[in-house]
Amino acid sequence: MSATTALSSSKKPRFLLSAFISRNRRAASALVVFVTLILIFIAAAPKVFLNPNAYTAIFVSLPISMVLAVSLVFVVSSGEIDLAFPAVFGIAAWTFSLTSVRFGLGPWAGLIVALATGALAGWINGMLVTRAKLSSLVATLGMNFMLRGLINIGTQGLGIPLSSLRDTRFFQVFVGDLAGIPVQMFWGILLAIVGVILFNRHRFGADVCSIGDNQESAREMGINVARTKTYAYIYVGLSAAFAGVLSSMVNSTFWPAAGDGYLLTTLAAVFVGGTPTWGGVGTVTGAAIGTFTVGFIETGIIAAGLTAFFTQFFYGLIIVLSLLGHRFNSPRYR
Repeated sequence: MSATTALSSSKKPRFLLSAFISRNRRAASALVVFVTLILIFIAAAPKVFLNPNAYTAIFVSLPISMVLAVSLVFVVSSGEIDLAFPAVFGIAAWTFSLTSVRFGLGPWAGLIVALATGALAGWINGMLVTRAKLSSLVATLGMNFMLRGLINIGTQGLGIPLSSLRDTRFFQVFVGDLAGIPVQMFWGILLAIVGVILFNRHRFGADVCSIGDNQESAREMGINVARTKTYAYIYVGLSAAFAGVLSSMVNSTFWPAAGDGYLLTTLAAVFVGGTPTWGGVGTVTGAAIGTFTVGFIETGIIAAGLTAFFTQFFYGLIIVLSLLGHRFNSPRYR
C-alpha cells in the first residue's frame, strides 16, 4: 500500500506540471521563442547581452508596449480589433500635458484627466462597434485618423515640454528608478498581473472568450455582448492613456506623434504571444512575453552588427515563425 502511495505521489508533480503546460501551451510556446531569440543574441553579441545595463535600457520603454498589449488581448479575444489605441495614447498624453503644465493643475490631476480621456475614447469605440454595428477594423481605423488629426489641429505640430515635472513625487512614482531598475517596469508587470487575473480568474475574461468563440451562444447564456465588448474597448482606452502618460514622462516632452510607433509592434506582440486573430482564445501571459520578444529585436540586430534596415525583416520573420509554432503546438479550437 505504501509503495503504491509513493508511486502515485511521484507521478502527481509530473501530472500537475504536464497539466499546467497544457493549459498554458501558447504562453509556453511564446516563452520558447523568446528564450531562443535571447540565446541567439547572446551568441552574436555576448558583450552586449551579458551586460545588465543593456537590459536596463530596454526596460525604460518596454513596459509601455506591455501595458498596451495586455489590454489588447481582451478585444482580440472577443473577435474584434482596435486600431485606434495609438491615437488614444496620443490624445491622452496631450490632455495630461495640458492639464499638468499648461493649466498648472499638477501631474496627479493630469493623470485623472488623461485616464478619463482614454476611457471616453474607448467607450466611443465600443459604441461604434456594438451599437452602430460598424466593422471594428474600419471604425477604429477611422477613430485613429480622426483623433490624430484632432491632436495635430490643436497643437499645430508643436510639442509641450514636461521638464518641470522631473523633480516631482509623481515622476519618481511612475518613471523613477528603484534599485537600478526603471520604475515603469514594475508598473508594467503589475498591470500584466491584473490582466492575467481578469482574463483567467474573472468572469470578464470568461465572457470575452465566450463572445469571441460564438457570439450568439454567449447571448443565449445570458452574457451582455454589447456591454462586455464595450468594457474591453474601455480597458484598452484606459491602458493606452496610462501608457501615454508614462511615455510623456519618460521623454519629458509631449509630441503630437506620440503613440504612432506602437501600432504594429503592439499587434505583433499580441500575435507572437499566442492570441489568434479569430477570437475565443487568448493569453495575457503570452502577450507580455511577446512584448519582450518584439522589444529585444531591434537592440539585438544592432548589437549583432547589422543595420536598422534589417529590423522590419526580422519583425516579420519572428511573427511568421511564432505563428507557425503556435499553429503546430496548439490543439485545434474550431
